[in-house]
Amino acid sequence: MKKDIALYLGSGGARGYAHIGVIRELEKQNYNIKFISGSSMGALIGGLYASGKLDLYEEWVLNLDPLDVLKLIDFSFKKGGIIEGEKVFNIMADMIGSLKIEELSIPFVAIATDIKSKQPYLFKEGSLREAIRASIAIPTLFTPVLKENMVLVDGGLCNPLGIVQPYDDSLYSIAVDLSGRESINEAFKLPINPKNPLLKKVSDFFYSKKAENEKLNSIGIIQDSIETMQKIITDAHLEKVEPDLTISIPNDLCEFYEFHKAEEIIYYGNQSAKFLL
Repeated sequence: MKKDIALYLGSGGARGYAHIGVIRELEKQNYNIKFISGSSMGALIGGLYASGKLDLYEEWVLNLDPLDVLKLIDFSFKKGGIIEGEKVFNIMADMIGSLKIEELSIPFVAIATDIKSKQPYLFKEGSLREAIRASIAIPTLFTPVLKENMVLVDGGLCNPLGIVQPYDDSLYSIAVDLSGRESINEAFKLPINPKNPLLKKVSDFFYSKKAENEKLNSIGIIQDSIETMQKIITDAHLEKVEPDLTISIPNDLCEFYEFHKAEEIIYYGNQSAKFLL
């Protein structure tokens, strides 16, 4: 018998890959996702799942190496963000196409933040691409989305856990928190794969470039500041709205920009879900 659930997916940069592992375990254990909401990477993964494009996205990220990630970074100081983000967003757009939220098979809500009104903005209809683009627009890093009289940025700024009221209050609720303070569980880590002897060299090259690049170092400082604020907001939110189950991913599992670590982060999310479900 399937258990119908509402799934809330939180923000957290590359740690958002853990959402994929959680979803795969939910599917394996016969859970039926009837509602999804998410902030930032949670909105991206949730929207891709609701649109039936998660398999395509997972295949793409599993093949990214550190050099691929560097090539996707297009620096810009012209439009309110260090990173233009168009290279990544164009790939997302090709996957999603012109789908509208109201056309999805699963009710979905993407959360963004209007920095003019200082209020959350919930995408419940309209362009899925625009909703995801707005929800992942990390302030000062990615350029914001201008919509009507709003300036929309990362939903994690106001709602890091991605929790909104589902259409059906009777649904069992599961949240995936990417800002957990617990230590990394070594049992949930992917066993070392020696198949690619060049991986360490490529990874070392990536980190040497990071150390040399002041822009990347600045990004890390900005993101650490944002994540500190988000953790405080998350704790306060959980005191008011407690899901039936929260799957917590350690906030030091990886750096927010380590998008080349998809395989190990997905695996950690999968094992974390398997342990609790």
